[in-house]
Amino acid sequence: MTVTEVRKNADDLTMTLTAEFDASPERVWQLWADPRQLERWWGPPTYPATVDSHDLRSGGRVEYHMTGPEGDQPRGYWEIAEADAPRSLTFHDGFANDDGTPNTDLPSNESRVRIEAIGDGRTRMSIDSIFPSNEAMEQLLAMGMEDGLTQAVGQIDAILAEDAVRSA
Repeated sequence: MTVTEVRKNADDLTMTLTAEFDASPERVWQLWADPRQLERWWGPPTYPATVDSHDLRSGGRVEYHMTGPEGDQPRGYWEIAEADAPRSLTFHDGFANDDGTPNTDLPSNESRVRIEAIGDGRTRMSIDSIFPSNEAMEQLLAMGMEDGLTQAVGQIDAILAEDAVRSA
């Protein structure tokens, strides 16, 4: 599996997921930058994502929904604070109501993505989730955030493997 580590730190209100891939930083960035590729991995296998709008630049917004096994469609959004292709991405990550407005009944968090070459054509990607409070961190973790993100990122290797097949 691509995920090498998940660390939670209640004192710092953070969860950090680290993964490594057999791909360049530019290729890993494309997994975020191309909405059709993002749909293939953002969300665990049982809750695949559909990207409804995608503006991955500083000041932009990404809106999506996931479709669960019972047909439920929870919605989410990212407000992009900074996009520095292919090195980093920072966004406010929140739940949305059906009309796309923020669902303030559920906590949000800040996500910081770092993408870096580690040699031999490999890339390390870290996703830091920074929570506004201990309560928010506990609630999101209880909702399955750690497992969901781990399963989601775990789907990336299959996408990258298709590149190798195409180029062979």
